[in-house]
Amino acid sequence: MKNKKVIFLVIVLALSVFLTNYHLDLYITKPGGAFELAPLVKVEGGDEDDQGSLSLMTVSMMTATPVLYLYSKFQEGYKVLQPEQVRSPHESDEEYNVRQLKMMSDSQINALQVAFEEANLPYEVSNNGVFVLNVIEGGAAGKILTPGDRVLSIDGQEFETAKEFVGYISGKKEGEEVEVVFEREDRKITETIKLAPLPTEPKRVGLGISFVEDKKITTDPKVKIDSDQIGGPSAGLMFTLEIMNQLLDEDITKGYDVAGTGTMESDGTVGRIGGIDQKIIAADDDGVEIFFAPDDEVHEGIESNYATAKETAEKIGTDMKVVPVKTIEDALVYLEELQPK
Repeated sequence: MKNKKVIFLVIVLALSVFLTNYHLDLYITKPGGAFELAPLVKVEGGDEDDQGSLSLMTVSMMTATPVLYLYSKFQEGYKVLQPEQVRSPHESDEEYNVRQLKMMSDSQINALQVAFEEANLPYEVSNNGVFVLNVIEGGAAGKILTPGDRVLSIDGQEFETAKEFVGYISGKKEGEEVEVVFEREDRKITETIKLAPLPTEPKRVGLGISFVEDKKITTDPKVKIDSDQIGGPSAGLMFTLEIMNQLLDEDITKGYDVAGTGTMESDGTVGRIGGIDQKIIAADDDGVEIFFAPDDEVHEGIESNYATAKETAEKIGTDMKVVPVKTIEDALVYLEELQPK
């Protein structure tokens, strides 16, 4: 009898461990939180005596387990996502994380550019090579380059655009060797790579990587942004506002706790993001008073971020003011007309 009890307890324990630790091929997202930007953004000699706050919003994502999957079915704001809704085809978790951090970096460059233009202060955007997002298994650079590397030159030639980079490589033949200079964790490395057919397109020859142009921006005054652990481009709008708030003498928040979301294009356009409903829930939980939501163009079968945000706000009964914005100007005009708290 005692042995049966022991066996039963072992089975229950094993089952519990399995249900709580086994990773399903699914992801769970839930409302994250509001992260005040003042501690993350430092403008050299900038204004720091503001009474209000500007915050970015996050969505938390976890790999699903059986227990977490069941739990998510009964929790408001939780969503179950298929892998293809999160990662690109053939993209590993590491490559996904690299891509998210790269998008965050690019959004910061746009935020700096727009903020300095609005403040009529000098800046310069320059080329910094090409940024490796993905290294295709079996490709020419498979054992040399890794996601996150920056290719600075090939055969001594630097490239201003991705088109120039592709044009140079496409003029080569299978088996030709090229000297690649790349940067990894602040180290410059030089390697010779023999070009080979692309695993995904055998008729083309190349390094076997996917990449994007990499830019850098120089500003006066200098700005330091510490957001290494936050990925994605959705904080672009709020980074722009925080940078401006430190560049300008006045407190553009007028003493309110302001949050929001939306990508920032180099022309000042605020772009659509994912998880707007979850961010509304998180903002309300954190006591945000004003929330900027992208008022993006509506396509057939898809409602705008603002429409979803407004519906969610009404559903949860929040007193938070949800404000639609199409451009940085929309947000600035709203804040300018706001009565001080």
